[in-house]
Amino acid sequence: MPQLIAPDVRVHASFLGAMEEFVEEGAGERSLLAHEMEQYAASWHRPEVFAGYVEKLNAEPLEETPRIEGWVPNTTLWYVEGDTFLGRLAIRHRLNPFLRELGGHIGYAVRPTARRRGYATAMLTEALPVARRIGIGSVLVTCDTTNTASRKVIEAVGGVLEDQRGGKLRFWIRTGP
Repeated sequence: MPQLIAPDVRVHASFLGAMEEFVEEGAGERSLLAHEMEQYAASWHRPEVFAGYVEKLNAEPLEETPRIEGWVPNTTLWYVEGDTFLGRLAIRHRLNPFLRELGGHIGYAVRPTARRRGYATAMLTEALPVARRIGIGSVLVTCDTTNTASRKVIEAVGGVLEDQRGGKLRFWIRTGP
């Protein structure tokens, strides 16, 4: 059964396959994924580089971890079944002006060959208690106005549309009672 886990080197081969799928799809335009691909794509195949990448992701929740100026602490989780990487999710611990306007607290992506199986809904559902433990009572989740699939995922998990800004729909979801 698929589950959210902290990034782990055991899914290395499957992760590489997923990144190839995202590149073929043109997903390199997405900010975080594009940034990581730019930094690691040429060397992710090397076990020691991938291990360092995993270590870096797992340190991101710590306030003292060095990060790009303006970026906030975040918890990255991978959605896996056994050693198969199905998707990824990031929970930003607080909102900066960009995230408040367009990015939101949670961003997620399911690898192209694993879509239309309910994984995005399951990932977002499982992330809500994690966000609550971080101290976030309601999360802002956004999607492109043209992304009907993502809109349905957000609404299925209880997202309430606040408004539309800059080509994004902005939803709020309570993380607990």
